[in-house]
Amino acid sequence: MDYQMLVLDIDGTLTTSKKEISPATREALLAIQEEGFLVVLASGRPTGGMIRYAKELQLKKYGNYLLSFNGARIVNCKTEEIIYEKTLPQTVIPSLYQEALRWNVGILAYEENCIIAGTPIDRYMEIESRINALPLKEVQQFDSYVTFPSNKCLITGEPERLLQVEAALKEQYHTYLSIYRSEPYFLEIMPQQIDKAHSLQKLVTSLGLTMDQMICCGDGFNDVTMIEAAGLGVAMSNAQDVVKDAADYITDSNDNEGIVQVIQRFLKR
Repeated sequence: MDYQMLVLDIDGTLTTSKKEISPATREALLAIQEEGFLVVLASGRPTGGMIRYAKELQLKKYGNYLLSFNGARIVNCKTEEIIYEKTLPQTVIPSLYQEALRWNVGILAYEENCIIAGTPIDRYMEIESRINALPLKEVQQFDSYVTFPSNKCLITGEPERLLQVEAALKEQYHTYLSIYRSEPYFLEIMPQQIDKAHSLQKLVTSLGLTMDQMICCGDGFNDVTMIEAAGLGVAMSNAQDVVKDAADYITDSNDNEGIVQVIQRFLKR
């Protein structure tokens, strides 16, 4: 197959358990960009939480792309232009806030340089803050504060609790929002029909490519759609079982150069 694009989730895929890109992975990704392959980072992270990796991989130099907020925003790293964006309906923010209070779970939204907490800061919010290297700002009236366009909200809580919340919110908002978990303790609240596959379709079409020319690698629940849609869907060996079931190929783990193995096997000119 004439693969032209490599799409990588970040956490648990591109980065090691220490949230770092290994030297071997970095060199392999720089090398394939030099050869003309496209590299896209596709993550549930906010754009600000992806910038350090974009710089490390020199995506600006090679004219490559960031797909943030699970696909609600696509940025051209070279021009810094937002080439696609979708935001939550403003009318759902108050009701999502009330649902978070009712279920006693956390709720987050995002500004460019910080994360907004609408409920008391919990350990999962702190994980999100550390992952993205963005500070948390707790506000008293989340629904009054978040009046700006928002690409996503994040519900945080104990995994068993979020299973119940996920089912309830999907029933309530199933025709209005996209709702799915990126981690057992993170429930993503996205605009309708937004997921990584949907936005990658927008990107490849704009570039004159097809989904069959794309390799997508991931490990989490929110990677399933892009893995299923890609010409080659790859699950890391550390992936959730549902991701492995969706994949065409299972590579080694994020801590054992799984991405390098994909490059060596499938992306050699």
